[in-house]
Formats: sequence, C-alpha cells, structure tokens
Amino acid sequence: MANLSRQLRGRIRSVQNIRKITRTMELVATSKLKRAQDRVVAARPYAEALRETIADLVSPELAHEFPLLQTPVPPSKGGPTRAAVILVTSNRGQAGAFNSNLIKLARKRIEELESRGYTVDVYSVGRKGSAFFRYLKRPLAADRQDIGDKPTADHATSLVEQLIAEFAAGRLAGVDMVHAKFNSAISTPPVLTKVLPIDAPSGRSKIRPDYILQPGATEILESLLPLYVRNLVYRGLVETAAGENGARRTAMKNATDNATEVLQNLRTTYNKNRQAQITQELAEIVGGAAALGG
Repeated sequence: MANLSRQLRGRIRSVQNIRKITRTMELVATSKLKRAQDRVVAARPYAEALRETIADLVSPELAHEFPLLQTPVPPSKGGPTRAAVILVTSNRGQAGAFNSNLIKLARKRIEELESRGYTVDVYSVGRKGSAFFRYLKRPLAADRQDIGDKPTADHATSLVEQLIAEFAAGRLAGVDMVHAKFNSAISTPPVLTKVLPIDAPSGRSKIRPDYILQPGATEILESLLPLYVRNLVYRGLVETAAGENGARRTAMKNATDNATEVLQNLRTTYNKNRQAQITQELAEIVGGAAALGG
C-alpha cells in the first residue's frame, strides 16, 4: 500500500507539470491569436473594396481580353495538363486536428484533379504539410517553411507570382489553395479557394456606376487582376495563421482541463488510499494493545 502511495504521488507530480506546460501554451496562443486576428480584420476591408472595384469594371466584352479570367479547356481538348494546389499548414503542431484536416482536404482536391487527367504540382506552405508529402515521397513544387505565423503581402507575392505568369502563358489549367477560414477562435474549418482562373466578382447592383476612368478600364484591370490574386493568397495565409493559434488555444485549453480532471481523480484515489493505510495502521495498533492487555 505504501508503494501504491509513492506511485500516485509520482503521477500527481507528473500531471501537475503537464498542466503547467499546457496552461502556458494556452496563454501564449491566446496572446498570438489577438495579433493574428487583428491582421485578418485589417485585411478584409481592402479585399472587399478590391472585389467591388473589379466587379464594377469587368464587363463581358472586357473579360475576353484577360487570360486570368479565362477557364482553359480540359486536357482532352488540348488544354494544359498541369494544375497547382497550394497547401497552407502550420510549422508547429499541438493544434488538435487543425493540420490533418487541411491535409485531408488537399489530398481530396489532388485526387479529383488527377482523376480528370491533370498532373498536379503541390506548393506547400508550412512544415506540417511538407513533412506529410515527404512521408508519401511525393515531390513538391515549392516547400515554404519561412513564412511562419506572421505572413506579409511580400510572402504572398513571392508564392504566387510565378503561378500567375504560368497560368497567363497557358501552361497551367488552374490554381487552388487549401487554407483555414477564421470564423472565430473555436471555428477554423479548412476551405478550398479557387485562385486561378479568377471568378469575376458580380456587381453590387444592376446599375453600373458611371465612372470616368483615366486610364481606361483595360489598363486598370491589368494591374488590379494580379493584385486581386495576390490578395486572395495573402488572406489565405493570414486566416490560416489566425486559425492555427485559435486551434492551438482550444487544444491546449482542453488539455489543461483534462489534466485538471485527471489530477482530481488521482488526488481522490491517493486520499482514499492514505485513509485506508491510516485505518490499517490504527487497527494494528489497537489489535497489538489488546493482545498485550489480554
């Protein structure tokens, strides 16, 4: 019984140490989450204004002039045979099923494209996605582990600029991005965003604004359409960064709560064992005294 008490004390100390670690990680994730969430909120008004401007400028006549708005014909009809998938994951784990859900969605999209006859180039952002595809021995078109949880517009540009050029030249059939969507700290589902070809945003109303454009709509769209693509990728990066910290905070909070519950159970068991040990010792004392008195 004494040996059992020592084992329980050891387990209690171990669980206490684990709870300290998970609690600290929860606090760190909470601190990072606030900054990441601020970046998401700051990016949304600009993205919405950009979308509305393009919606007002694109007309059916102009749409035919821009390769980024054109959907290539399938490979069976002589179209490009390559497609690209950008997978955005985190560099670190301890975030529950966050990364595995992103990887699962990316694999599903890759299989869909391959079943339609495309050769898929995988562009991995984050160590977790890269490690998974290295485990499968699948070569990566890009392995970006330098972006981290503080992405910038320059990161997005360096990631997608070459893809824009290849799509415009007719060498790519499309570009998809798998990333997290930050709805809240506890809701960060994986989503698939079509980056290229661009789905021309619909106008805000049936009446087109009477703009006086200088230069013309064609020249403006030549600058805005690549900017729109880069902004899509940037938003995917910042939302995934925020989603990672939200998922990690939730996972560490659950781990801390579980450790607290385990600790309570261990302490209850230890106290019961200690009571039984004391009762046994008292019984032995009383029995010994009775024997001496008899």
